Amino acid sequence: MTEAARETPDVPVWARQEAFPESLPGWGWVDPKGRRHVCESASALISAIRTDRDARVILAWTPDHPHMILPEELSGAEDAILVARKRFASEDLLDAWDKLRWYGFLFGGMVLYMFYQGWVHAPANAETAARASFALRTVSTSVSVGITLLMFLIFAFIPWYQARKRTREIAHWTSENVAAAVPSLRFETWLEAQKAPVTRCLLGLIGLVGLAQLFPGDSLHSAGLVKPAYHAGQWWRLLTAPFLHGNPLHFLLNASALLYLGKRVEVFARWPHVPLVFVFAACIGGELSARLVPAPSVGASGGLMGLLGFLLVFESLHSRLVPRSASRRLLAGVALTAFIGLIGYRFIDNAAHAGGLLAGMVYAIIVFPKSASAYRPNTTFSDRIAGSAALALLVLAALFAVWLILRVN
Repeated sequence: MTEAARETPDVPVWARQEAFPESLPGWGWVDPKGRRHVCESASALISAIRTDRDARVILAWTPDHPHMILPEELSGAEDAILVARKRFASEDLLDAWDKLRWYGFLFGGMVLYMFYQGWVHAPANAETAARASFALRTVSTSVSVGITLLMFLIFAFIPWYQARKRTREIAHWTSENVAAAVPSLRFETWLEAQKAPVTRCLLGLIGLVGLAQLFPGDSLHSAGLVKPAYHAGQWWRLLTAPFLHGNPLHFLLNASALLYLGKRVEVFARWPHVPLVFVFAACIGGELSARLVPAPSVGASGGLMGLLGFLLVFESLHSRLVPRSASRRLLAGVALTAFIGLIGYRFIDNAAHAGGLLAGMVYAIIVFPKSASAYRPNTTFSDRIAGSAALALLVLAALFAVWLILRVN
């Protein structure tokens, strides 16, 4: 434990002054790629913050602070922060409008195309009303329309809604609002800078299996959770199916979720619980899917929902580890997943999602007692042994999945 930590035992790690690197001489700022930009004076630093575009000023340093700070924490920079944040929010909203328009055209075009297909393939002797009803059923049951709608929601509507909400909030900001935003900003900035090798390893395994899926063949039936094969005794499909994905969109969404959720678990609950929660939740989610959903299943969503459920309980049991606003984002993630599952129920395995979420929550309740401490829990020897075994199991499962896919080819 550092001397600063001994002096502030009740402060979470991201809120301590040593959470960020030591300051350099003089004044300056750090961009998202870690490059450091030296300024001649405090006024030059504030000017850099005021003219900042795309939120490039991540951290700043001054002679008055032994460690780097957020630009929002710099005394005298409140007005510059307000100018920069309002400009960034306005430009972000314009970009969101463009995405909303183009994805809206894509979704509308897909709906019209499927309606046309339904109209053309309706029974030849059908009347106009019957033909229109058949075309509407074609649209409502089309997987392509459902996937396009999900793309519209995830990549266009939700970013637009968030940008619009942020623009309205910042329009009424004062210096007091800037100060109130500091805890959440410190948390996210610090978390982004942390290393998460086990999470990266798990992402690499999913990527490796994804590369194998690019080869011609039927990877789903080779290593996916095919329910008749699983019930016939091929239990290993519970472990191989989470590494497969149905399409590039499915892979990208799960990969981005793994990077955020896995890092958050690894940083706060420590690394052994990333593979342990993932294996446990993926198996429970897969088992529930095998009992309730007859169609084959693939994807890491069960394990990811387990990580999400784990964090919901873990962070409520260790409420001082993270700011309250950061915990609310997890609840928003659950609500968004449920909404997406409702829209895409024809091709989304909601049973695996629900089973994984509950499994992660149960795991956290059993393994972690409630704590009022601001310190992260330490790993025990048994934690490291169990985590290593779970990680080894995942590595073997991924390699086995690759072998099954390439063997068929």
